[in-house]
Amino acid sequence: MSFFKRLFYRFFRPGQAAPEQQGYALDAQVHASLQDLAARQQRSVDEVASDLLQHALLQRDLDETNWQIWASLTPRQKQIAALTCSDFTNQEIALKLQISPQTVKSHVRLVLARFEVHSKSELRRRLAGWDFRDWLP
Repeated sequence: MSFFKRLFYRFFRPGQAAPEQQGYALDAQVHASLQDLAARQQRSVDEVASDLLQHALLQRDLDETNWQIWASLTPRQKQIAALTCSDFTNQEIALKLQISPQTVKSHVRLVLARFEVHSKSELRRRLAGWDFRDWLP
């Protein structure tokens, strides 16, 4: 199913009239970039624009999900997640927070489960664009 059909079914129920086709004005530089990318991929500008828009919407949904999960963490889980994403080892986190390595391991396991990832490297990739400097001791 195409991206636009999925959007249509997401926002309109069967039996409703289809929305009128909507056009969007692009700034000249963005349009030129789209044309260049489409030419390099040997695709139409509309196909490339559709794929980029779909990717952006999916990324926005993932970002929103990440923020909701983050908000559900305890302050200690947030602190440990931030240190983990800042490349601290469990042992280093334990020393900095003056807790046992087993406690760190337990918190890390819970954080990984909340974000539905299987490793600390997956968590780092999922939160790659986040700034954790305020969480560093």
